[in-house]
Amino acid sequence: MVKRILLIIAVCIVVGVSAFLIWVASYPELSKVKTPSGLERSQSQYLVMRDGVKIAIEYWLPANYKTNEKLPTLIVATRYSRGFSLAQQLDFKSKMIIRLGQVDEKLLSDVGLEPEISWANEAGYIVVLVDARGSGASFGNRPIEWSPDEVADYGEVIAWIADQPWSNGKVGAWGTSYPGNTAELMASTGQPAFQATAPRFDDFDPLLGVGIPGGLQATGFLNDWSEFNSMLDHDVHLSRSVDEDKSGKLLEQAISEHNNPNIAESMKKIEYRDDEFGQSGLTYADASPYSLQDSINQNAVPMQVWVSWLDAATMDGALSRYLTFSNPQQVIIGPWNHGGSASIDPFNFEHIEVVDVATKLVDREIVKPQMAQVLDFFDCYLKDESCPETESQITYYTLNSGEWQTTSIWPPKGFETKRLYFAEHGVLSKDAPEDESVADKYEVDFTTTTGLANRWHAQMGTTIDYRADRAEEDTKLLTYTSEPLTVDTEIAGSPLIQLYLTSTTEDCAFHIYLEDVAPDGKVTYITEGILRAIHHKVSEQTAPYVHLGPYHSFNKADAAPLVPGEVTEISLNLYATSVLIEAGHSIRIAIAGADVDTFDRYPAQGSPVWAVQRNSVYPSSIELPVKEK
Repeated sequence: MVKRILLIIAVCIVVGVSAFLIWVASYPELSKVKTPSGLERSQSQYLVMRDGVKIAIEYWLPANYKTNEKLPTLIVATRYSRGFSLAQQLDFKSKMIIRLGQVDEKLLSDVGLEPEISWANEAGYIVVLVDARGSGASFGNRPIEWSPDEVADYGEVIAWIADQPWSNGKVGAWGTSYPGNTAELMASTGQPAFQATAPRFDDFDPLLGVGIPGGLQATGFLNDWSEFNSMLDHDVHLSRSVDEDKSGKLLEQAISEHNNPNIAESMKKIEYRDDEFGQSGLTYADASPYSLQDSINQNAVPMQVWVSWLDAATMDGALSRYLTFSNPQQVIIGPWNHGGSASIDPFNFEHIEVVDVATKLVDREIVKPQMAQVLDFFDCYLKDESCPETESQITYYTLNSGEWQTTSIWPPKGFETKRLYFAEHGVLSKDAPEDESVADKYEVDFTTTTGLANRWHAQMGTTIDYRADRAEEDTKLLTYTSEPLTVDTEIAGSPLIQLYLTSTTEDCAFHIYLEDVAPDGKVTYITEGILRAIHHKVSEQTAPYVHLGPYHSFNKADAAPLVPGEVTEISLNLYATSVLIEAGHSIRIAIAGADVDTFDRYPAQGSPVWAVQRNSVYPSSIELPVKEK
């Protein structure tokens, strides 16, 4: 009898365990979840382009999608792979944790899916992900980033979307960083279905905005970016096959075609704006949004643009676009890192860590309100709702104030230009110099740095952190500091440096920093300007877009090496900013000839010695757009 009872118990245990295992294993993977219409939420396929190249696309329906429902569509197009091969597949351990209630199932809607895409689905949008030509599961190769062929592909994708039974015929695009550029470039395709775009933290002029800002090779970023892209281009596990490719053979074939140029090696050969990239037959002007001004203006696609004061040169690109293009633009300039997931005001730093790496959820207090504004913007143009005409305006945050302001013009009204002169004893003076032949000698220190958490390295998604006291670093630099301010003073615009000097070398680099000096001596970085000496000539040609400050063409024909011992004027603007300098604090200009952790060394050999002129004949100075509070 006892044996029989034990046998029954054992059978029950086996049956129970088996049922539990089946129950766990049956947890549905996100890509296989069906909507009320009976369609799987995620479907992917190849689209064949005009030249026969197959482009991988994947679309995500809202979880509550109903039969025959026609919805607006948002595109995210990337060269960083639309998803990993295993990103949507949960292992048994993960499924068991979920079934046991150890993970909020609401959060699981984001597994294998970026939070922004989930939010867009929830707001009633179908989201289409695109692997750019020559990347991910797409076939072809990439002679240059954002090539004309790549942009033409997006036009065909838009046309395909507009023809689908689930489309209401209205399409928009958004994205951050590289996908931000693709979102902007889609505005040039002329597709009538394309109604609005929201590029976030993208580069209006990629070459001078992040590749060689000021003509200096951003070696730190370029090496990391090149290595990252090469890894993506050649590792089959870092891309996701389309539905028809059950065996993964097509994905392997696509990867084998990704014979893309090494970005870092190709960039090392570029010194001028008009240099060809690799063997592409193209320059970065051909791949930049500014070169498509005519078509973007003609299509009049409304834009909502997100950038940061401290993220590479994205803010200068956004302001130049605003002042150059005629299409309606909402520009938002904040105190964020690259991507907007952390507040990094150096005076009020609140870094937001990733909450859960496993589900790729970033802190929603920062990102979700941004995405809500993006979706509100798209609602106006992509849904069947009345929407007031977009008025172009700039909404910007003022560092060290916590305040947001709005203007329709740039620079904003109410600011006046204040000139401060370089004077003796490292003073920044409101009085023009009277002596005729006074100069400060400075030998370039090639150990100077702004660190690894600066605006340039952050393009790889790392933290931007300018909280560090730069007082010690400034001892290596040539500095000029004003008297303490008597009232709170706001700076908004692009400070202009007029530097007169002699150099012992034909080439060198100028790194000029605007800093805040507190009463206790702490020095805080605000912004910077950079320029390679051979590009110092101010061009008389028409710039391709409205430039914030003196226009340096960076073309080979305008190269002008310095003449050692001869006084040369170096005029350049610092990257635009908006900052509050408090009463009792001082303004400092710090001049360096290197940023060792970020840029190449100029010249490669030798140490320049400068004589910075600060006299009545050559009055080195800075012009600041200021307003007393």
